[in-house]
Amino acid sequence: MKYFLALITAAVFVGCDYAEKAPGAHAAPQEALDSSKFTTIEWIDSTRDYGKITEGQKLDVSFRFKNTGDKPLVILKVQPGCGCTAAEPPKEPIAPGAEGTIKATFNSQGKEGHNGKDIHIEANTKGTQNHTVHFDVEVVKPN
Repeated sequence: MKYFLALITAAVFVGCDYAEKAPGAHAAPQEALDSSKFTTIEWIDSTRDYGKITEGQKLDVSFRFKNTGDKPLVILKVQPGCGCTAAEPPKEPIAPGAEGTIKATFNSQGKEGHNGKDIHIEANTKGTQNHTVHFDVEVVKPN
């Protein structure tokens, strides 16, 4: 019985550690939450249409942006709207005047037909810290 309890305790600690390190869900640096460190962002690509792909194909998508402010731009969180899309935030802050990219992969398995997907982004930006980018793709059955 005590081995069972030890196993359960270890599983809880491992699970909590994994949740803290999940992609797109890293902790926000404290300075990024300080409104005096907020900057501005310009979305170069905020909507994309990828046309048609074959069901089962994985589609790499990307959204470019530019830091138009005078402070480093920190992407705090990137959250796809559903489980069929995995997204990656930039690993480092984006310097003033520099461009960055939000990258994602859409798994089209079982997604036949029109698919419109959103990715929600949280950043240290003035006005609103919440941004949404969108892509469309038509998934067709393989021949």
